[in-house]
Amino acid sequence: MPTEPRLQWRVGGMDCAACVAKVTKAVGRLPGVSAVEVNLMAERLSLTLAPGTTSREAVEQQVTALGYSVAPIEAGRGPRQAERVGGGDRCHDHDHDHDHDHDHDHGPVGHGHDHDDPAEAGLPWWRTGKARLVWVLGALVLGAYALSLALPQRLTDAIFLVATLVALVPFGRRAIALARAGSPFSIETLMCTAAIGAAVIGAAEEAAVVVLLFAVGELLETVAAGRARDGIRALADLMPRTALRLRADGTIEDVKPEALVVGDLVLVRPGDRVPCDGVIAEGQSALDESPVTGESVPVARGPGDAVVAGSINADGAIRIRVTRAAADNTIARIIRMVEDATASRAPTQRFIERFAAWWTPGAMAVSLLAILLPPVLLDWDWWTSLYRGLAVLLIACPCALVISVPAAMASGLSAGARRGLLVKGGAALEAMGAARTVAFDKTGTLTEGRPRVTEVLAAEGGDAAAVLSLAAAVEQGSSHPLARAILTEAEARGVPVPAAEAQAAIPGRAATGTVAGRRVSVGSPRHAREEGVGFGSLEQEATRLEQAGNTVAAVVVDGMAAGLIALRDEPRGDAAQGIAALTALGLTPVMLTGDNRRTGAAIAAALGLEARAELLPADKLREIATLREAGPVVMVGDGINDAPALAAADVGVAMGGGTDVALETADAAVLKDRVTGVAELVALSRATMANVKQNVAVAVGLKGLFLVTTMAGITGLWPAILADTGATVLVTLNALRLLGWRPVITAAAGDRRS
Repeated sequence: MPTEPRLQWRVGGMDCAACVAKVTKAVGRLPGVSAVEVNLMAERLSLTLAPGTTSREAVEQQVTALGYSVAPIEAGRGPRQAERVGGGDRCHDHDHDHDHDHDHDHGPVGHGHDHDDPAEAGLPWWRTGKARLVWVLGALVLGAYALSLALPQRLTDAIFLVATLVALVPFGRRAIALARAGSPFSIETLMCTAAIGAAVIGAAEEAAVVVLLFAVGELLETVAAGRARDGIRALADLMPRTALRLRADGTIEDVKPEALVVGDLVLVRPGDRVPCDGVIAEGQSALDESPVTGESVPVARGPGDAVVAGSINADGAIRIRVTRAAADNTIARIIRMVEDATASRAPTQRFIERFAAWWTPGAMAVSLLAILLPPVLLDWDWWTSLYRGLAVLLIACPCALVISVPAAMASGLSAGARRGLLVKGGAALEAMGAARTVAFDKTGTLTEGRPRVTEVLAAEGGDAAAVLSLAAAVEQGSSHPLARAILTEAEARGVPVPAAEAQAAIPGRAATGTVAGRRVSVGSPRHAREEGVGFGSLEQEATRLEQAGNTVAAVVVDGMAAGLIALRDEPRGDAAQGIAALTALGLTPVMLTGDNRRTGAAIAAALGLEARAELLPADKLREIATLREAGPVVMVGDGINDAPALAAADVGVAMGGGTDVALETADAAVLKDRVTGVAELVALSRATMANVKQNVAVAVGLKGLFLVTTMAGITGLWPAILADTGATVLVTLNALRLLGWRPVITAAAGDRRS
């Protein structure tokens, strides 16, 4: 049975987790709608719509009725193509259909906002409807205070009442709409009730200040939400606006990067940004990849080398053959990953949302008790009791608590992405900082992943060139680093490579094939011994090569050892520093490798970590399970063989040069291809979780403080509204500090400060 396609819309005007909950709830009620996902930071609505039920137009009308702008997202559009309705404020999109469900980023529905008119999208914040309401209310309140110096109170009270009524029109309309939508206990409802109650008992001045502070808080919250999204939008701005495409006749045409297709030839001049993922067809240059990967040193690239979109061409002109469409290039994939990550809720966020669901009813019960019990038990007059009960109502909204976690997570994810550290969700970001052990694959992770042949030995009476020729024949077509090294060596020595038949791979063990009627196997000496192959005089040579840090491949022909090929893969330049940085952070680094014990031990000793060698993919899974008994485990790898271990660990991290399989399986990725990036991910996680704890403390602490002072008669209505809108603004601004996060590693000992 075919599955219904995912439909997507860009939704403008959402500025908190409760906005997400309102859209999710309203759209989810429509007939035939399922799997609703609303992403706050990406401002994206996606859902599955059964044929013959609700129309797309009905979905858009439902969202518009809530006060948001909405525009459909068409499939296949690139980073720059999805523009917010109304023009100037770009919200870049990267469409991709999801056949799987994400966590819905939603919080308690007891909070709502009066949103901007869709036509105002793209206007500076001071020209929006929210800003105009603040200016009008501010003028009325300040005017009333000025006149109170000269006029009697009964006249100035009327001006305060006018200010209150001006604000209650939009807020009251919103409260009624939310009540009809199933959210009767929104902050608008609580605020309107408190303001009307204050006016009724003669506290007109405080009623006006309450609505003014609420309007200011709403405006600041919208501004802060926009700032939080800037981290993602900045990634899309890495793409140039035009590309120079070369026609078949040699002429050049200016096109948008989105118009490029696989196979096109593009000219990139010195100083230009690379508009696509591709391979250099002609020319040499140094490319500054820091905007994409965070790698500060320009990298020399020449014909045949891969380049990524968003890089800056520093030197000579180069021609690039496009290998990925705009919707699937590196920048698009990064933005897509970050946008999807912001929709994935961390365990702390889930707990906060569950707690907040009980907070509002509990606080409202306290408010009712504050009104009814003190006159009976403490001899308060009813007006005093009502006044303090109304103030408790304003403290009842949990929106500051709800936004405290996703705001910090979104800022942390964006800050990491801008430095080449990609995390696929809040859960992975939270788990990273709690890890106790980091397990590394060796080849391509701790090492450069570019091994070279150091020695070729033939069995007694054999020929080294023939051994290399047979090995290269079997390894043809393989993407494994060792296979590429053997083929490169054969080419360098001018050794002929015959055709092979029935080629196959035994994961983690050997590559096999038939060459000129002979059965050839190229694999680990351990595998050959398990197959009953004797090495004779080659046994001592294999030991010597392995003790020198080489990886040894045994070439077996028709069940007899024909020779050995020694390969060495040098550790990455920053591997020792990265391991030292992790150790300084209190983590235990471990190397898991399929290589022989002697080679693994030699490399591990040089880098300063423990080695567990001769592991097949299934063995790595068992090692991960064993390590998890001591606490959360991070697995770092880059190859297809690493995919099961990456999935089994608490957090899987793919190195930048990793395969697509590893990147899809992993929970995070280090684009800069540096081991120190793993320590940076841990530091980013800890900085984010520290920010989360600060936010929760501010949100809960302020509410608790004002609850006590309100009941004690120390503070009144307007400080109570500060307990909500003020706390919301504070936690959002605190979260925005993470956008400036930068990792620092000292070269000597890997000490880190964030």
